[in-house]
Amino acid sequence: MNESLQIISFSNLTIAFIPVLIVLVILYRWSLNVENAVYSVVRMLVQLLLVGYVLTTIFQAESAWLVVLAMLVMVTAASWIALGTIKNKRMVLFRHAFLAITVGGGFTLILITQGVITLDPWFEPKYMIPLAGMIFANSMNSVSLAAERLNAEIERDVPYEQARTIAFQAAFIPVVNSLFAVGLVALPGMMTGQILSGVSPVTAAHYQIVVMCMIFGSAGLSTAYFLILSRPSFLKE
Repeated sequence: MNESLQIISFSNLTIAFIPVLIVLVILYRWSLNVENAVYSVVRMLVQLLLVGYVLTTIFQAESAWLVVLAMLVMVTAASWIALGTIKNKRMVLFRHAFLAITVGGGFTLILITQGVITLDPWFEPKYMIPLAGMIFANSMNSVSLAAERLNAEIERDVPYEQARTIAFQAAFIPVVNSLFAVGLVALPGMMTGQILSGVSPVTAAHYQIVVMCMIFGSAGLSTAYFLILSRPSFLKE
């Protein structure tokens, strides 16, 4: 099996933007929000290019403080973005989202990195930061869905306990669907990346099982904790 990962040249990278440009043209012709789509694509490009250089620096430094700082930035950004669906309550609920993602995601991250993979040193950047990114991103998505649905149900005068149940179920739909689809519909990022780099598909599958478990656990714990913490804020209304 080829152990080397093929390098993508700049000219080849531009080819990936052809479908993007076609979609942007469709959005423009159909009078949809093309400005926001363009902004999202440009922001994605800038963020990924910048993070590539930042991570290179962190990996070379091998500093525990830098790794912790990077994860703190991740959690803060995830907490703010998660509440974008209910911007009128963003400031009130930000602390709850931050604590929920930190506790639910942090517990899962520690369990996986120290108990399953057993990192040495404990903060090994090339493992810790990518895994933290996956965990916090999925926790963010679940909290975001739960917050939006809980707010919508409360505004419809649904009793809190029932609204909380509906919100949790809605937040878990993408997570459950991903478990059903993995291996049949899609080969997720972790598994695909390892196979492309030459790792045995069986080994890659083992790592992907760990990833799916940590996504399920962190999303569920973070969402449940957020719904518990945010209850007083919603009951005041």
